[in-house]
Amino acid sequence: MGWKEVAEPYLTRMPTVARPEGHVPFKRKLAWTGFILVVYFFLTNVSLWGLGANASDLFGQFRSLLAGGQGTVLQLGIGPIVTASIVLQLLGGANLLGLDTDDPRDQAIYQGLQKFLVLVMICLTGLPMVFLGGFLPASSSLASSLGIGLVGVKWLIFLQIFVGGILVLYMDEVVSKWGVGSGIGLFIVAGVSQSLVGGLLYWGGLETGNMGVIPYWINVLLGNVSNVTLSSVVFNSTVGLLPILTTVLIYAIVVYAESVRVEIPLSHARVKGARGRFPVKLIYASVLPMILVRALQANIQFLGRILRSWLGEGGMPAWLGVYTTSDTGLQVTSGLFYYLAPIHSPSNWMWWVSGVSGAEPWQVLLRVAIDLTFMVVGGAIFAVFWVETADMGPDATARQIQNSGMQIPGFRQNVGVIEKVMERYIPQVTVIGGALVGFLAVLANMMGTIGSVSGTGLLLTISITYKLYEEIAEEQLMEMHPMMRQMFGGE
Repeated sequence: MGWKEVAEPYLTRMPTVARPEGHVPFKRKLAWTGFILVVYFFLTNVSLWGLGANASDLFGQFRSLLAGGQGTVLQLGIGPIVTASIVLQLLGGANLLGLDTDDPRDQAIYQGLQKFLVLVMICLTGLPMVFLGGFLPASSSLASSLGIGLVGVKWLIFLQIFVGGILVLYMDEVVSKWGVGSGIGLFIVAGVSQSLVGGLLYWGGLETGNMGVIPYWINVLLGNVSNVTLSSVVFNSTVGLLPILTTVLIYAIVVYAESVRVEIPLSHARVKGARGRFPVKLIYASVLPMILVRALQANIQFLGRILRSWLGEGGMPAWLGVYTTSDTGLQVTSGLFYYLAPIHSPSNWMWWVSGVSGAEPWQVLLRVAIDLTFMVVGGAIFAVFWVETADMGPDATARQIQNSGMQIPGFRQNVGVIEKVMERYIPQVTVIGGALVGFLAVLANMMGTIGSVSGTGLLLTISITYKLYEEIAEEQLMEMHPMMRQMFGGE
């Protein structure tokens, strides 16, 4: 008896959001999407009950990418969902699951397995965070007043985190089935947009220099900012000229790359004169595989900080990592985890401008090279996995074209023939697009962005917003012309 037969009774009974039986009107999709977005913002403002005041954020600069809220019910954000996706993609890529996604039975098993892995990842992330991390301290006075002890309060904190992780899982499913786009993409756009708007408009912090771009430059022109130098005006990681130009440049590059495509002509086999085109975009796999790459890096850094907290300040071997406390929290300054840490801002590598604490220039350059290699190679690999698991590969695309009644002019109306034509473009474009997105993510981090938004977060926000615009236009087109639903794969 295989693992599928053993696990099927349990995995297929996992709670799931029912699919709509027919076509969901566009206005209803927008209503569901808006409702889930409101719920998401509400939950990111619900603080964890029993949490101490000195809690530190382990994920730190990965926070906007993981779309969670520090110290809130959504502490873990989309992290468990993304980590579970990484595990599934690796298992599927190695053909260890033996599941046929075209078989309804295997589809149900796959979806149940994905939910089960998300629950496992919530536990594997949340339990060490609460009990070993030391950055979610519970109040001892609260523990004594309740009579459950410090450990009991920590279990209550973990229970809230666990519930928040489950809510994110099912909110994502609601948006995917009843709304527009995906919940994961929606939550990332919401979190990053908050940081961007704050980075542009936040009016305050004149004494500390912690203000938005527009207030900063107004105060510079009015002479209210002291010690204005060429370095601070150009290289400031949040309000300087370099991050402003980088943000605009990345926006322009992503929008341009989304429009670069190879269009394969199509014609309807039975309707004379009915023609169309199948676009193979430069960023064919979208920017979403970058979430998987950055989440893998976040989990590596998570492991490093957990080990440091577990072993103590002097117990962790120096070759693994040396951590120091700064204004931005706990930072790794040397060792293996330093080289595996991504570049987050110009101050992480421009040693000639502000200096890099505890690192020699060759160490900084080695860290940059590792980060660049990790993102470019990882972006290409995960893009390939994404295309295969999302039914965007040559074989799945050929079947979709065949089922829609379309064919490629000049070729026989055969799935195998269409697949061979698609194989000329899709695999190559997938690898090139994934590597390009990885390079752009590192470049944006190195140059800095408005609001200290990570380069990956900025890329994701621009790309997801662009795709949401396309999906909304497509939905409106299908509302006006119902016969188009079949060509787009709708009901």
